[in-house]
Amino acid sequence: MAAKNETAQESVDGPYYLEKVLIPDDSDDDYQYEEVLADEERSMAEGDDEDLEAAVRALRDASDGTGSVLQRLSSAKQPVSHIPEVVDDFLRNFLVKMGMSRTLDCFQAEWYEMEQRGLLKTELVEFVPDAYTHNQLLDNELKNVQRERDSYRQAASKASETLVKLQKERDFHRLQHKRVVQEKNRLVEDIKRLKKHYGSYEPALKQLSDKYQVALKQKMLISLERDRACGQANSLEATLCNVHSSSTIRSANRDTGLPPQQEKYQSKSGKGVQLQNDGIALYDQDKDPTKNTAQKHPKDSEFPVSSRVNPYLGQIKALASHCSKASGFRFTNSLKAHTLPISCLALHPRKFIVASSSDDQLWRLWGMPMGDMIMTGEGHSDWLSGCSFHPNGGSLATTSGDTTVKIWDFSQGRCILTLDGHTHATWGCSFHSCGDFVASCSMDNTTKVWDLQSERCRSTLRGHVDSVNSVTFLPFSNTLLTCSADKTLSLWDARIGLCAQTFYGHQHSCNHATFNALGNTVASCDSYGVVKLWDVRKVAAMITMDTGPHPSNQMAFSPSGRTLAIASNDGSVKLVELASTQVSSLLGHDDAVQSVVFDHKGEYLLSAGSDGAILIWS
Repeated sequence: MAAKNETAQESVDGPYYLEKVLIPDDSDDDYQYEEVLADEERSMAEGDDEDLEAAVRALRDASDGTGSVLQRLSSAKQPVSHIPEVVDDFLRNFLVKMGMSRTLDCFQAEWYEMEQRGLLKTELVEFVPDAYTHNQLLDNELKNVQRERDSYRQAASKASETLVKLQKERDFHRLQHKRVVQEKNRLVEDIKRLKKHYGSYEPALKQLSDKYQVALKQKMLISLERDRACGQANSLEATLCNVHSSSTIRSANRDTGLPPQQEKYQSKSGKGVQLQNDGIALYDQDKDPTKNTAQKHPKDSEFPVSSRVNPYLGQIKALASHCSKASGFRFTNSLKAHTLPISCLALHPRKFIVASSSDDQLWRLWGMPMGDMIMTGEGHSDWLSGCSFHPNGGSLATTSGDTTVKIWDFSQGRCILTLDGHTHATWGCSFHSCGDFVASCSMDNTTKVWDLQSERCRSTLRGHVDSVNSVTFLPFSNTLLTCSADKTLSLWDARIGLCAQTFYGHQHSCNHATFNALGNTVASCDSYGVVKLWDVRKVAAMITMDTGPHPSNQMAFSPSGRTLAIASNDGSVKLVELASTQVSSLLGHDDAVQSVVFDHKGEYLLSAGSDGAILIWS
C-alpha cells in the first residue's frame, strides 16, 4: 500500500519512465572501446592492507601506462540521448495515474505471463510516440495553470469586493466631509452674525446702564421729595391739631377762669405740653410727632448715643505694652474645615471660637486651638461670602450669593431670621455693638442697615458707584466703614444713612477695610496688593505699602494694633510691623488665602483659604 501511495505521488509530481535498456553488440555509438587487460603485477595482493596510502602509490606507479587511456575516457564524454517511453510502461503509468489499480494488476499479470511464455511479439512493442508524452506534460501544465488561474480568480474576486467596499467607504467619507464643511461654513456664518449682533449690543448696554443710573438718581430724589412732602403734611396736620386744641383750651379756660399763659393740659397720650401766651403749644424736638413718622415702626430699635467710650481701651493698651513681634509666628496646626474654598473667618467676642463660611454653602464653628468642630449650619442656596458674631456671642449672621442675610441662633440650632432686600450677592456683614442692628454690603452698590427687632431695613446707604465689598461698624459707635470697587472708602452715620467722609487714593478696586482696636486708624487693601493706612481724624493716608502684584483679600489688626495681617492671593499670609513697615510672609496654604483673624490676646493667628483649610500660627 505504501508503494502504491509512492507511485501515486510520483504520478502527481510528474511522469516517470521505466525503461528496459539493452546494449546490443552493434551499438550505434561511434566510440571505439579498447579492451583493458588485467595486470597481475599492478593488482594488490589479497593479504595486503587496503589502506589509502598503498592505493595512492599503486595508482602513481600505473599512471604512466594508463594516463593516456584516462585522458581519452574523460575527453570522450557525450550527452546521453533521451530514450522514449515504451508502451507497457506508458500504460502502467496511465493506469496508476487514473487510480485503476485492479486493471493494473490484471494487465501486469497477463503481460508477464505472455512474456514468460514467449507469446509477446517484441516487434509490436514499440516506444510511445513523443506526442503522447508531450500531451501528458502539457496536460499537467494545463492543470497547474488552471489551478493558478482559479487562485488568481479568487484573489481578483476578493480584490473586487475590497475595492467596492473601499469605494463605498470613500463615498461615505466624502459625503461626511461635505456635510462637515457645510456645518463649518454655517457655524462660521453664525459666529460672524453673533459677533456683529454682540457688537450692536455694546452701545445699547451702555445706554441702558446710563439710563439705569439716571433712574436711580431720580428715584432717590423722588424718595427725598416724598419724605419731605410727608413731613410737611404731618407738620401741617400737627399744627392744625394744636390750633384746634388751643382754641378748645381757651374756651375751657374762659369757662373755668384759669389763666391761659402757664396752664398745662393733658393730651390724649397723657403728656403735658407747655403753652405760650397766645395758647399755641411750644415746639419740643423729642416730642415732635412729625419726626420719622412715615418710617417709624412700633418695634424699631433706637440707636445708642455716640458718646460712649470703648470699655476695652485699657486692655488694648496693656496688650500693646508686651506684644510679640510678627516674626515670632510659627505654624502650629491645620485642619481641613471645608471641601470648597473658605471665604471668611469670624472670632467669637469672648471665647476662642472661630466661625468659618465657605463656598460649599455651609458655616461651621470650631473650638481653637485644638480645631474641634462644634456646630454646622446649612440653609443658604448659594455660596457663603461672610459671617459675623453677635456681640453677646449667641448668634451668627451670614451673607451669601443668594442675596440674603441670615441670622442663626446657636441655642436653637437653626436660622431664626432671613433679611431679603438686596438685588445682588451680599459680600459681608457686621453687627452694631448694641446687637440690635446688622449692616450688610452687596454687589448692588448699596449697604443696608437692618433692625433685628422690627426685622426690616432701617436705611439704605447709597453713594458708591460699584460693588461694596466690605462693611464694618466702628466699635461702640454708630459709624460705618465701607469700601468699594469704585476705589474709595466711606464713613457713614448709620442713624441717618448719610456719608460723612470719603477716602480717595487707591488706584484699583478696594477689597477690604477695617478699623484698629482704638478706632483711630483704618487699613485698606486693593486688588493689586496695595495696602494703605488712613488717619480717621485727618481723612488722609499715613502709610502706603505695596505687597503685590497679587491681590490682597482681607486684613486684620492684632489686638495691640502694632501688627497687620494680610491674606494674599499668592497663598501666603503677610505680616506687617506698622512701626517699621517691615513685611514678612507665612507660607503654608496650597491656594489663595481669603481670610485672617487674631485671637483676643494676639497669641494666635488663624488663616483660611481656597484650599478649604484653616491654618493656626502661634
